[in-house]
Amino acid sequence: MSQEARVRELSERHKRLEAAIAAEQKHPAGDDLRIHELKRKKLRIKDELSQLRN
Repeated sequence: MSQEARVRELSERHKRLEAAIAAEQKHPAGDDLRIHELKRKKLRIKDELSQLRN
């Protein structure tokens, strides 16, 4: 997989995680543990994107 393709894939995953976090936070009985897990995944992807772009 080329670096450009990897960046696109990670960007899409990042967007999906953002949407999942927003949906979970809007839910009246949102699961804090799940939100925390999603945010950790999102941060790992952000870090990897940053490394690939530099």
